[in-house]
Amino acid sequence: MIDHTTYLSPFSWRYGSPEMRDLWSVERTRLLWRKIWVALAEAQVSYGLVTTEQAAALAAQASDLNLRRSFELEKELKHDLMAELKAFAEACPSAGGTLHLGATSMDIKDNALVIQQKEALELILTQLKELLTILAERIQEWADYPLMGYTHLQPAEPTTLGYRLAGYGQDLLLGYQDLVEFSGHIKAKGFTGAVGTSASFAALLGEENLPGFQEAMSRKLGLEFFPVINQTYPRLQDYQLVSRLAGLGASLYRLAFDLRILQSPGFGELAEPFGKKQVGSSAMPFKQNPILSEKINSLGRYLAQLPRIAWDNAAHSLLERTLDDSANQRIYLPESFLCLDEILSGMNKILSGLEIHPEAIQRNLAKFGPFAGTEKLLMELAKAGADRQEMHEVIRVQALAAWDAVRQGKSNPIKELLENDPALTEFLEGSQIGAYLEVAAYLGDATSRANDLAGQILQAVSG
Repeated sequence: MIDHTTYLSPFSWRYGSPEMRDLWSVERTRLLWRKIWVALAEAQVSYGLVTTEQAAALAAQASDLNLRRSFELEKELKHDLMAELKAFAEACPSAGGTLHLGATSMDIKDNALVIQQKEALELILTQLKELLTILAERIQEWADYPLMGYTHLQPAEPTTLGYRLAGYGQDLLLGYQDLVEFSGHIKAKGFTGAVGTSASFAALLGEENLPGFQEAMSRKLGLEFFPVINQTYPRLQDYQLVSRLAGLGASLYRLAFDLRILQSPGFGELAEPFGKKQVGSSAMPFKQNPILSEKINSLGRYLAQLPRIAWDNAAHSLLERTLDDSANQRIYLPESFLCLDEILSGMNKILSGLEIHPEAIQRNLAKFGPFAGTEKLLMELAKAGADRQEMHEVIRVQALAAWDAVRQGKSNPIKELLENDPALTEFLEGSQIGAYLEVAAYLGDATSRANDLAGQILQAVSG
């Protein structure tokens, strides 16, 4: 049971999946430390430093945590890893004296931290694959469905709903591919001692045995090690990692923000799902606020700030290392993953239950769509021999008159105004003018591009 009588981070219980929270828990971290100590002892059996029986005893005791004892020791020692090391040794007296031979704290902590990062990346990529699959299906479903496009938040030209969604899909696909590649190359510290020279392990094992020892530890832990190391793995890797997470957050932020705009009554075209018993406002019972999208935007703003902390840690890792990265790393690394985890979860819910309001889409298209056809009309008039600049002025004057009518709540009269303008009918018949203003004739290759992108997404996530 969570103790709510003291401060808890919202990521401890409100935001993020149970799987992601468990991965970054103190218990999981300490178990990883023990796993690494056991792997180190097992590797040292070959060199006569640890007996087979001692390694087996450590392995048998590794999962039996006593956090209460560890925390008692930490109050005294002021060192979390040494406290856990002593607690482990106390629980396994026959082999405790062999623990941590040749290692420095960061040989244990940093390798454990990279294991956590790799596992967290797997959770993120799984969620992202699910989201991309849903999005690709929505793109295909609405690839040829016309709606009004907007630039500067003003009506512009028609596009299709699928093509608009494909824009978000393209950003997320690039982020997915980049994260897959990065996750395949993430590296750990290895076992190189206090300043990365492996001097302590050379003294224990012999310098000639160091390559084989590192290779054995790499296999045991499933990690690739950096070839050149100080006391820690390069903190630049943290910056590269968190920047990629924040980049995905930016793509999801934009989608959520656009959905908030399109859910507002002035547009009313799309809406996130709203539960039957969900309350939008304590004061206004009619409200259906886009709370999922708003939460994504709120968390996205927080996530966007975290790469800066990682940048400072990388830039300020002076000489062979300083400890001024440690405290904030305990916060921003787990929370960057938990933040994106919650954002992805929210967006999955939105896209799975996304509401499409065709009547609002058609209303906006009928109101603003004919204006877009004036560009095509201008080109056709020029092809028919008219002066392009003169025709532009004629159409501009009629369009402004039509805008006045629309602002007064009247239906858009642009088609009638242009069909009956003698300056235009000198070159084109009224029926031709009206045909050029039709929305369906001015979508270009949006449908085929949307479907192509959906296919690329589905191929990428099925690989």
